[in-house]
Amino acid sequence: MSRNGTSNVGCVALRRSASCATHAILAFLLCVMSSPAWAQAFALSFDDGFDTRKQPDAAKWNRQLLDALSDAEATSIFFPAAGRVNNAEGLALVRAWGDAGNVIANHTYTHPNLNAESISAKDFIADTEKADALLRQMPGWSPQLRFPYLKEGATAAERDAVRDWMRQRGYRPAPPSIDTSDWYYNQRYLDFLSKCTQCELAPIKQAYLDHLWDRAQYYDGLARKILGRSPRHVVLLHTNAINARFLPDIIEMFRSRGWRLIDPKRAYRDPLYRMKPNALPAGESIVWALAKEREYPNLRYPAEDSVYEQPGLERLGL
Repeated sequence: MSRNGTSNVGCVALRRSASCATHAILAFLLCVMSSPAWAQAFALSFDDGFDTRKQPDAAKWNRQLLDALSDAEATSIFFPAAGRVNNAEGLALVRAWGDAGNVIANHTYTHPNLNAESISAKDFIADTEKADALLRQMPGWSPQLRFPYLKEGATAAERDAVRDWMRQRGYRPAPPSIDTSDWYYNQRYLDFLSKCTQCELAPIKQAYLDHLWDRAQYYDGLARKILGRSPRHVVLLHTNAINARFLPDIIEMFRSRGWRLIDPKRAYRDPLYRMKPNALPAGESIVWALAKEREYPNLRYPAEDSVYEQPGLERLGL
């Protein structure tokens, strides 16, 4: 049985009943589009990790995220900023991700912005190596790097120095294809809860889901224009309160609209993630960076700054 309920038997019958070339073509398209392989594929990635010294609900939120993934029979890739998790409790939360079958990768130690003038490539590499030393013993470890803020260097010299280090150390880049402003929605969600603990959450949940769907459609459409196809997407999210609360709804939304949730290892085997855009400043979503390199018009930058989301949330009273 296919995803939309059309059986393979039905497809065969439809082909047999086609009395002309037009009907045969329609039958073929129906069979292809009813196959799960036709749907867009996506993997989930989570940045940062919880700081148990500053976030009293860290263990609860961590458990909610892992439970949601388990209930969905899914795994993700997790990029802890090692300095946030460098205590016994924090490392235990990271280990729980690996024990549950998720990939653990590198997001540096202090979360530096490589595009900042105060950060040299040498300093950035040292920071990344410090995180590597702390995290590489974790179950599920993989030498992949997610750049903080998705910034990969303001100059070609910075960008290439880090790329050379990665090549020498056997690291692979791990950019997302779909960037989101979940960090900003999380700020608004926590502010909302602080003012009204008994308020109905449905409006902010719907606004957040609408945002994620809008971003998925935007980046998938951009990929189709740049690549001529829909790649295996990787969605950027963060370990935060809003995702701990609504991750089951996020997964259900994508699945109900025909998107397949896949393993991140499979997603990162897509040739898209082996491409190295030359646009400067370097970074952002890999799809966005390729569009920038090819001078695609009307790209907004920074791609997911809060300025783009604030007016809509304020119109909703959120």
